[in-house]
Parts: sequence; C-alpha cells; structure tokens
Amino acid sequence: MILPTVRPRQPAREAWSMERLLHARAVALSYTLDTSTQKNYGSALNSYLSFIHRHHLPIDPTDDTLSLFVTYMCHHINPRSVGTYLSGICRELEHFFPRVREARRSRILRDTLHGCMRMRGTPTRRKQALTIDDLNQACAHYSRSGDHDDYLFIAMLTVGFFALLRLGELAFPNDVSLRDPRKLILRNTLRFSSQRLQFFLPCHKADRFFEGNIILLQSNQLPCDPITHTTRYVASRDNLFPLSSPLWLTQNGQVPTRAFFIRRLQSLFPSDIAGQSMRAGGATSLALHGVPPHLIQAIGRWSSDSFQIYIRKHPLLLHAIISSRLSCPQPTHT
Repeated sequence: MILPTVRPRQPAREAWSMERLLHARAVALSYTLDTSTQKNYGSALNSYLSFIHRHHLPIDPTDDTLSLFVTYMCHHINPRSVGTYLSGICRELEHFFPRVREARRSRILRDTLHGCMRMRGTPTRRKQALTIDDLNQACAHYSRSGDHDDYLFIAMLTVGFFALLRLGELAFPNDVSLRDPRKLILRNTLRFSSQRLQFFLPCHKADRFFEGNIILLQSNQLPCDPITHTTRYVASRDNLFPLSSPLWLTQNGQVPTRAFFIRRLQSLFPSDIAGQSMRAGGATSLALHGVPPHLIQAIGRWSSDSFQIYIRKHPLLLHAIISSRLSCPQPTHT
C-alpha cells in the first residue's frame, strides 16, 4: 500500500460506486463532440452500415471495404463529402475496430478517393462576399421601418459583418436538436456607447471549451454603422423583453433562427449571397483597408491553418490582401 508523503489539503470526499463512475464517464464522453458534429458522424456511420448490409459485406472496416464504400458513395454524392464521411466512420467505429484509422491511411483508400475526385469532382461554388455598399443598401431599405424584426435583422447583419461573426454565432440552427443555449450571446454582456460596442461571445467554431471572446466594435460613421443599428434594436428589445437573457430576440420572443436571417437576406440580394457572405465580406473589407492578414485572422478567430485555406478559397480576399500590400509604401534600406 502506498501512503501519502504529505498531509492532504483536499477535503474528504465520499467514494462513488462503480456504476456511478461509469455513468459519469459516459456522460463526459458524450460531450467530446459538438452536437452538430455528432449528428453528421452518425449520418456517415448510417451510410456505411447501409452499404455493408446492401452488399453483404463484413462490417469490419478494412482498407479494401472502405475503398469499395468510397467508390460506391462517390457515384452518388460529391467526392469531397466522402472524405468527411470517412472521418465520421473512423470516429464512430474505432472503439470496436481499433485498426480503422490505419485502414483510413492506407494507400488503396487514399488513391481510390483521389481517383474518384479526379473523375467526379466539381468546383466548389463559393458564396459572394458582401460589401459596404451592400450593407448601406440594406440599411437604406429598412431605414423607415418601425418593425422590431427589421431592427433585429439589420443589427445582426452589421455586427456580423464588422465583427467577422459566423451566422451560427448570431442565430440558432433551424434543426431544434442542434440548438445549444450555452452558445447564445447574452444581453447582460453588452456594453455600448455612441462610439463603441462590446459583448461577450461565449464560444465559436474553434473554441471547444467555451472560453469565449470579447468582441469590440467602433463606430464608423457610415449608414451601416453597427453601433447605430444595434442601439435602435436594443431599445426595442428592452422595451418588449426587459427580463429575457438572450441578446438577439425576434418580435415573438424567440431566438432568431438561420431561416429567419437568410429569408430577409435573400429578399434583398441574389441567391449567391448567404450567411457566410458576412464573414467573407468583413474580412475582405479589412484587407482592402490595409489590415495585415495576421490581424484579420485574430479578429475572425481563425486557426492559422484554416485562415490560409480561407484566403486561398476566396479569390476576392486574396486579391484585396495583395492590393493592400502593393498600395502600402515599402520600407527602404540604407
């Protein structure tokens, strides 16, 4: 028996039964992934199991079985999505088949996926980025409206653009099962004046442990000034729902959904403008004003790798960064 060498400072705690320990561990493991990720991974596993049963194959995910699954699925869906399916299958099956990740890295599986992408891959259609002029147009459209939901939409649009927020950080998913109240921005974290706005973002896509971020915005004195429109919205919100916790609330007292926002957005702009257009547009605007890429990355809360991918996949943002560098005076050396 090993005895402690120093006097313990922790208070005496009762021992748990093995049943309680196992249950608590199971609950902790269930929180490993975000709800939306869990649902996507479960869908991928269902596709794999359906393929296995339909073709009378053993369930063991060997490199040969997975390569056949990839070949089959790439004839029915975009090959880029099949790579994501494989990640979900590995995550769901590795407890039962520990060598599944080894099979995922196999040469035959990798070459099969690459071959299918060359045969059936299609270019990714990126949504267009919003511009300052687009925001001014939207604000002008609703300038004479006295409707609370119109105030809400314009406030979300301008704050999302200038703070580089994802739509999922402003609105609930349409799917009720994916909604997480812990991700809501709360009214009591909002601080603002005529020149400045601040609130606490409890989490974002890359924030796995809900550490959160303080979001700061300055007034820009434009028609699409986020301070002006947020002030107008908050006055209406506090009058209707003074005791409610969430910052963003529709006229019926509900947290706005993605459908609520997209419906109004697409009533103003063509279909190639979507929720991601706010974030892309805000980043492009910063680049056009000479903000260095590393600061845009920090403001948008991107991880280093994902931001480089984001630049590469949005040519307008890449062009803006290059143009801003060319327009800035270069240092001279003596």
